[in-house]
Amino acid sequence: EIKLGTDGELGSFYSLRQTGEKSKFQSLADFIAPENSIQDYMGCFAVTAGLDIEGPLKKFEDALDDYNALMLKALADRLAEALAEYLHLRIRREFWGYAPDEQLTNEELISEKYRGIRPAPGYPACPDHLDKQTIFTLLKAEDIGMSLTESLAMYPASSVSGYYFAHPESKYFAVGKIAKDQVEAYASLRGISLNLAEKWLAPNLNY
Repeated sequence: EIKLGTDGELGSFYSLRQTGEKSKFQSLADFIAPENSIQDYMGCFAVTAGLDIEGPLKKFEDALDDYNALMLKALADRLAEALAEYLHLRIRREFWGYAPDEQLTNEELISEKYRGIRPAPGYPACPDHLDKQTIFTLLKAEDIGMSLTESLAMYPASSVSGYYFAHPESKYFAVGKIAKDQVEAYASLRGISLNLAEKWLAPNLNY
């Protein structure tokens, strides 16, 4: 559990730990200082480039213009990813300032040669989508027209949300398969039923 604010008054994020025999037993919580040690930080982001594209998209689809419909969706997706990347750059150089002199080429940025990571709920390091709810609440994402569906998909579709970690050893990994005992402990920590935990973690269950 990663508690936000003093004693978690801003909420918490919940991370799973690798348990596979060939894994390094990593968890995203490892990239945050232990409670009652030093003050540490993590960031959140929620960005979109898909606002108001439904009209132009419908025109392309009505005209059976599959190419331009696909290009519009792809452009919006890329712009959303680019904004998340840009914010991460400014965090490293300015807001947190732990890499003020960073000067990377586009190729180095694509290869993620910088310090820090920005994993997203639903991806291998944090497969549970439920933390999107906390991110959206903290950032008031609805103020910029973003929302979550019942299945926790983001709307507009061309949207990205996740976390920023700055730990010098932080890196991406996959949680992989997890056993029932970890799912039970995870459900208890989150304060949700085992059935609900199993629903959101279904692809990772080894039972």
